[in-house]
Amino acid sequence: MKLFIASAALACFLCVMGCNNGALRSGAASLAAAVEQAPKDTYVLSTDSKKDKTKSLPVPFSHVNHTTKNYSVDGTKPIGCVECHHTDQPAAEAAKHPPLKSAHPADRTVTLTAETVKDAKTPEVPTCRACHAQEGDKPKLLAAIPEVTYEGDTDPTVLTNELAYHNNCNGCHDKATELRKLKTAPTNNECAKCHTGAK
Repeated sequence: MKLFIASAALACFLCVMGCNNGALRSGAASLAAAVEQAPKDTYVLSTDSKKDKTKSLPVPFSHVNHTTKNYSVDGTKPIGCVECHHTDQPAAEAAKHPPLKSAHPADRTVTLTAETVKDAKTPEVPTCRACHAQEGDKPKLLAAIPEVTYEGDTDPTVLTNELAYHNNCNGCHDKATELRKLKTAPTNNECAKCHTGAK
């Protein structure tokens, strides 16, 4: 059962983070395809950054650890799919977590979980870059990279893939570190703990 849950979580990650394989779709067929194509658990983010490679080292990321171990902010449960894959829930649910408010597709009725990813009726899980493209690129699903005006700001922030990753990862790590007094989760001031350069 643990292997099955880990495989489902891995499939979810591959669909969203693969960034180069839009052909994978959620559901039983994609689950089997994703698991078959995934010889390892650790994925490397930032390998194709447009930034100077000496300043933007790759980031190894374990999807299985984040989705099967008690990595939630309070340390009591695994991280839910929509913690990162925020568009993969109905718009009414997404709107409860401002400034995130988008759902994909817009008429979505099901929330992505390790269980719903196995259902062929669950909508396709888009990659992060389908909306959060690199600076200067046009996203696949939108006319432009999303913008948000944060509380207290007057100018909008363009949520490129780099900024979206940093906001999501750093925000969670900072909250977990503060709440649980962790020494292992890198904070936003410890870039080298994530950007190790390991491939």
